[in-house]
Amino acid sequence: MIKILLLSDTHSYIDDDILKYVKDADEVWHAGDIGDIAVTDAIKQLKPLRAVYGNIDNTTIRSEFPEHNRFMCEAVDVWMTHIGGYPKAYDMRVKQTIKTNPPKLFICGHSHILKVMPDKQLGLLHMNPGAAGKHGFHKVRTMLRFTIDGAKIDNLEVIEFSKRY
Repeated sequence: MIKILLLSDTHSYIDDDILKYVKDADEVWHAGDIGDIAVTDAIKQLKPLRAVYGNIDNTTIRSEFPEHNRFMCEAVDVWMTHIGGYPKAYDMRVKQTIKTNPPKLFICGHSHILKVMPDKQLGLLHMNPGAAGKHGFHKVRTMLRFTIDGAKIDNLEVIEFSKRY
């Protein structure tokens, strides 16, 4: 069993509150808009990291992380990208591939809106952890944590921080 911490849209922000949850995870996944490489460097000092770049990320971040990251975690096919859309409204960048070769778990960020929902038509689970940073229209900073045990995605928990102002 692997304990995953999923975050996105840090926009250059990392603090001890986030790092406390990083320490408790086995792996950390960042779904883009990192903002500053110092964010991912701080995470990598503590735990293994998988990440993708987002639309605000500079060439340093883009040279370290891909736009799309598709990998196996235990027996779960995972696809992580920053701009992916939602079931029935996938972004044109992923729409064709997700329909012809859907993963079991599809992760994106970008919207700053926490959302976990099944795509029953494609047989996948969609996750967007919201935004862990302080930049953007969201009022509450959020992350997700969950476990993957074989082919089972379980123990999903929403992590909410106090208001960002």
